[in-house]
Amino acid sequence: MRVTIKDVAKIAHVSPSTVSRVIADNPKISDETKRKVYLAMEELNYHPNAIARSLANKSTKTLGLILPNTSEDLFTNPFFIQAMRGISVYSQKKGYYIMYNYSNNEEEEVEFIKKYINSKWVDGIILLTSRQNDKCISYLNDVGHPFVVIGRPEEPQNVLWVDNDNFKAMYDVVTYLAGKGHKSIGFIGGPHSLNVTKDRLEGYRNALNVRGLTIDNNLIREAYFSEISGYEVMKDILNYKEPEAVVTTDDLIAFGALKAIKEFAKKKIAVVGFNNTILAPYQSPALSSVDINAEKLGYHAAQLLIDKLEDKKFTCNNFIVNTQLIERESSE
Repeated sequence: MRVTIKDVAKIAHVSPSTVSRVIADNPKISDETKRKVYLAMEELNYHPNAIARSLANKSTKTLGLILPNTSEDLFTNPFFIQAMRGISVYSQKKGYYIMYNYSNNEEEEVEFIKKYINSKWVDGIILLTSRQNDKCISYLNDVGHPFVVIGRPEEPQNVLWVDNDNFKAMYDVVTYLAGKGHKSIGFIGGPHSLNVTKDRLEGYRNALNVRGLTIDNNLIREAYFSEISGYEVMKDILNYKEPEAVVTTDDLIAFGALKAIKEFAKKKIAVVGFNNTILAPYQSPALSSVDINAEKLGYHAAQLLIDKLEDKKFTCNNFIVNTQLIERESSE
């Protein structure tokens, strides 16, 4: 059934002529009335092109933030908190507000993005992850809405993005471990659909090749970003063999790996994590970890997006944030 202006007017408790004036962005209509009409349009999924035309030049001074996690995961993974802090610092400095949603899957993320765009509640969107065949990036490119990605997209030349050099960061970690005499080195990464996992795995493989070390695919495993998942995956590795060292792509995974090693390994196994979270020094043994400067990632993501929204000239469309390996007991 086709939704009409009359349907919108009924939901918003205004006249059809008022809805038409809202669509035309008539300055005589109050902001409160406009808000009621926009909410009614969203509820009925009524989004005529006239809305986009009439509001195209109207700034909300608000950025939409899409978090690829449930509410429970959000507050257990420090990366998102740190990145959000950086986003907030720069946005506040420039007079922008943040509106965020978290999701359970990629399809839900796309739906939130559609709502953001159709409601005209945000000027631009920040994505906190980049996947292979990313539906969010594809949709935002198709509709031409301003956005930035924390993470390297598959087609980096056409997108604003901020990231670390994840290939080099992992390459350096494996080289460091090999330099300590470790020859059998395992890898526990996040979901392989994520470009960050893909880049770090490539760095891992290349570092082993350069050193002439064997790549044992049975030591390459996938885990969720949680301590429980890291624990279970490390147990599986130990059932196969005990490597001399293990690199992980997230501290939460590393925490679980350390616990499994303590319970089931017969010898000491060096472990290195990523993100250098606040709890890393307090593990037993203290966890060596790569500091990816997550707050800087968020800060520069907001900077790139706001520069675009304010029509500032670009010298490049991306920003690479440096990393640093913080050595502790677990890598000895």
